Amino acid sequence: MEEQSEVRVYLLRHTIYNLIGFATIFIIFGIFIFFLVENIAYSNINQTLYNSKNQLLEIDNERIDIIINSREFKEMNTREVIQDAIKTYQDKILTKRIVNPNIIIILRDMDGNIVNEDDLMRIDEYFEDISFNKNNLDKVYELKIGNEYSYRGLNFIFEGSDIIDNRYVQLLINVDGEKAIVNNYFQIISASIVVGIVCSFFASIILSKKTLKPLEENILKQMEFVQNVSHELRTPLTIIQAKQELLLQEPNAKIIDKSEEISLTLNETKRLTKLVKDLLILSRADSNKLVLQKENINIDEYIKGLISPYKEIAEMEGKNIELELGYKLDIDVDTNKIYQLMIILLDNAIKYTEENDVIKIKTYMKDNKCVIEVSDTGIGVSDEGLKRIFERFYREDAARSRETGGSGLGLSIANYIVTAHGGTIKATHNLPKGTIFTIRLPK
Repeated sequence: MEEQSEVRVYLLRHTIYNLIGFATIFIIFGIFIFFLVENIAYSNINQTLYNSKNQLLEIDNERIDIIINSREFKEMNTREVIQDAIKTYQDKILTKRIVNPNIIIILRDMDGNIVNEDDLMRIDEYFEDISFNKNNLDKVYELKIGNEYSYRGLNFIFEGSDIIDNRYVQLLINVDGEKAIVNNYFQIISASIVVGIVCSFFASIILSKKTLKPLEENILKQMEFVQNVSHELRTPLTIIQAKQELLLQEPNAKIIDKSEEISLTLNETKRLTKLVKDLLILSRADSNKLVLQKENINIDEYIKGLISPYKEIAEMEGKNIELELGYKLDIDVDTNKIYQLMIILLDNAIKYTEENDVIKIKTYMKDNKCVIEVSDTGIGVSDEGLKRIFERFYREDAARSRETGGSGLGLSIANYIVTAHGGTIKATHNLPKGTIFTIRLPK
């Protein structure tokens, strides 16, 4: 239960991390897109305001001469009269300079008061709502008129001359359309972010489960491993302790009288030693610390040599070991590890076969690889057993394995040895009965 609780904590933590990551990406991307759209929507507006400012600042003497020579001033014949007239009409000169009909031009004196009210009839009711800041010059800003209409503005100083007074110029342009577009897009972006975060939540759960599935399996395997190791250690230790306590109860007894207890204690000690060695090998496999010491050998001759003592053991039990060696080439392997691999397979084959059963070892080339087959006509393995046969401590018949001294680690070590050589090992049914172990090793 503690392991499952730990897995749930990991799952929750990774789900939160993934959700935060996805949400952050969606939010940053949404904000970036929003500001990009907003900048595009208002860039033309801003440029129009600056262009209008430049048009007003281009008023010069030539412009004044045009005004002087116009029909409106044709009856004026003295410079003083003309100057007075220009002063009177200077604001009209400024307001008529810009040809863009969308621009509202508000002229203010140096105190900030509006001086061209006659030209602003369409917004005269909103004069009090139009804010003006003398210090906010040459920068585009936003303002609301009547708490209803959105405008963008630009303030600057129009420097006059001896015949034109200085003026503050306030340029305004309506941006209700652009504001509506930006607001609508903001709503779309916000909705998309919310939907994205919701989707991210479910995606985070799925990804976390997939990511943590190996971890969960590993935790469960570790739990099973610890339980199996504890069980494997407890049994021989219990036997050893019990027998030693019996020996202590009769300190004057002769060794020959207690030989059975001593023999059993030694057997259990050997079993513990083998178990510890196997666990050490598997721990090295887990940490990838094994370094193979390969050498070039003729695999057929090598197998023929190591099989001799096992043929005698098999014959004593009424079993036959047959060789069909056809690879006939050299191969680079770690001979010590290959020896351990073959011993594990032969030991299993002898343990789980009966009298008159056959154990066959074959070698041949297939797909440019060295193939070694160890088959038997013994009791065989179930379909479920074939799927789990290389798992640590897996024993299809625990009672039978215990009788034969098995711990369920041998085939795990065999799988590790083959994998370390870059090969594969597979167990299949040997019809009509028995099991075939097929090993494929690179040349």
